[in-house]
Amino acid sequence: MDSVTPASPITVPPAIPDQPPRVWKFWGTALWGLFIFAAMFVGQLTVVAYFVLRHGSFDVAEAIRVVGGGLTISLSVIMGLPAVVLAVWIAIRPTRISFADYLALRWTSWRNFLIGVVALAVLVGCWDLLSRALGREIQPGFMGEVLKSAQTDGALWLLVVAFCVAAPVSEEILARGFLYRGWSESRLGVAGAIFLSSLAWTSLHLQYDWFFFCEVFSIGLLLGYLRYRTNSTWLTIVLHGINNLAATIQTFWLAG
Repeated sequence: MDSVTPASPITVPPAIPDQPPRVWKFWGTALWGLFIFAAMFVGQLTVVAYFVLRHGSFDVAEAIRVVGGGLTISLSVIMGLPAVVLAVWIAIRPTRISFADYLALRWTSWRNFLIGVVALAVLVGCWDLLSRALGREIQPGFMGEVLKSAQTDGALWLLVVAFCVAAPVSEEILARGFLYRGWSESRLGVAGAIFLSSLAWTSLHLQYDWFFFCEVFSIGLLLGYLRYRTNSTWLTIVLHGINNLAATIQTFWLAG
């Protein structure tokens, strides 16, 4: 009579749980932020280097004129956008959170949009009144010079795209998207994240003097607060673009 040997039980190895999604905290956000800023700088510098090399002259004065031209600045700002998007994507990928969710790339209500527009208009209007009271120019001279140069180069439309679309998208993705998200979930908290991300964003505008530097910082604080209240970076991108468009139109009008 044949004996029946019971089958050996199949040992199933314990399942290895997937690592939960995580957000970069203070130092991770700071270091990746430097990486993203470097990517933006390289993207913009590539355009500048191209125009300098294409000119074929190593005269310093002429090189400065080419670098400061409206066409060069417009294209460099535009090229900074894909560099930022790629760098941010690389930084977010290890967190296992989707690109849109990490950066809060979602729309908010039209009510919040109107509140943001009114708040931004009041803030900028107060700075304009203060500028007039101090006998200062409303718009920085840098803006007027770039605008005239872009007109001369036939690149005014490109300048508008650069200042009102490319710059708001790239800067908001970095500041109110990536930096705010990580720092707000660190020991800094929301208030510290708004302050520090606004300071980092303002540091991208060192071409201005102290007065406009302070104005940019205050706008950053407002955008950071709106980012916190609405959980929408798309809102700050749109408001940033509207502010830059209004500033461009105002500069064009004042320049005659």
